Amino acid sequence: MKLKNILMTAALLAGCFTASAQEPQAAAKTCDAFAPHWYVQGQIGGQYTLGEVSFSDLLSGNAQVGAGYNFSPVWGLRLSLDAWQSKGGSDLDYIGLGVKTWKYNFIAPTLDVTCDLTNWILGYKANRVCNFGLLAGLGLNFAWHNGEAASVRDLVAATEVAPGVTVPVEHQMTDLWGGTTTRVVGRLGAYLDFNISRRVALGLEFNSNVLSDTYNSKEAGNADWYFNLLAGVKVKLGKLKKATAEPVIVEKIVEKPVEKVVEKIVYKEPETQPHDPMRRDIFYTIRGSEISKTEMAKIEDVVNYLKKYPNAKVSVTGYADRGTGNPQINVGYAQKRAQGVADVLTKKYGISPSRITVDSKGDTVQPYDLNDLNRVTICIAE
Repeated sequence: MKLKNILMTAALLAGCFTASAQEPQAAAKTCDAFAPHWYVQGQIGGQYTLGEVSFSDLLSGNAQVGAGYNFSPVWGLRLSLDAWQSKGGSDLDYIGLGVKTWKYNFIAPTLDVTCDLTNWILGYKANRVCNFGLLAGLGLNFAWHNGEAASVRDLVAATEVAPGVTVPVEHQMTDLWGGTTTRVVGRLGAYLDFNISRRVALGLEFNSNVLSDTYNSKEAGNADWYFNLLAGVKVKLGKLKKATAEPVIVEKIVEKPVEKVVEKIVYKEPETQPHDPMRRDIFYTIRGSEISKTEMAKIEDVVNYLKKYPNAKVSVTGYADRGTGNPQINVGYAQKRAQGVADVLTKKYGISPSRITVDSKGDTVQPYDLNDLNRVTICIAE
């Protein structure tokens, strides 16, 4: 009998072999994420000062330098220094003097808030060719060298006016300023950057600037305006990207022994109550809600768990990363991701909807420290 037992044990050991099984494993995939950064900017172009004479008569040169900081892919601050010349003019043909224009110098430091609409609407992309945005700011305008305006006023005052002809108050230039004058200036504008590299961009900018009346030495009862059209170069400084990790599923071969039953089969009743909870995280591409083939395998793990434990239920919660889009858009992304997983469970695998709880956190909750990993639906079955 003892010899028989020894031979039986040897037969069992000889009948064992190994089988390969696939297990998901997270691997790091480096991608670009936005990093806050400084930039400097130089621009040159032209200015049109709003007035009563022809457009070409009120054109002058304009230049601007600036330095800014982008806090996020959408929002930034810029300190700009706008300078050169503005112009004024009057049509004095009715008193025989024709069209008279005058120019004066100015410099205007302005603090602008910038908003990148492209990144806001489409999400941040490191290698995007063009970015369009808006800006709004407030500053001071320092103006001087207004001697030409004084000469025109003196000429009007010395001109003999025909009977019945009245010289308007604005042409009399009773509010002519001299020396250096300071006014508050408000600004609204738009810009378009063409990125020729990660660090350098060529750009166009249009901005409109409003000041109090008499900037052009004429009192007209309304605000004065000048408009700038500028072209230039922007150079970004410092670190422009940071590395994050995106999940990549790779196959890991695990050796598992399979026993060959020799003498008798032991029947075991199927388990009906769950033991340890199961969690599976379904990851997505940026702005995506489609479930990839590798991520679908995780849903199959959940299905197998629910079939093994008939009393188990699953919670399906969708998330969106805070670094892309805005809270209003991200609510929709997260809800679509969660509902997509729930639909696969019910429609493809026949899981009862009563066993599924669907929730969406938008970008209000970030389960991962790394931004890109928060494009996820988390399934917890228990």
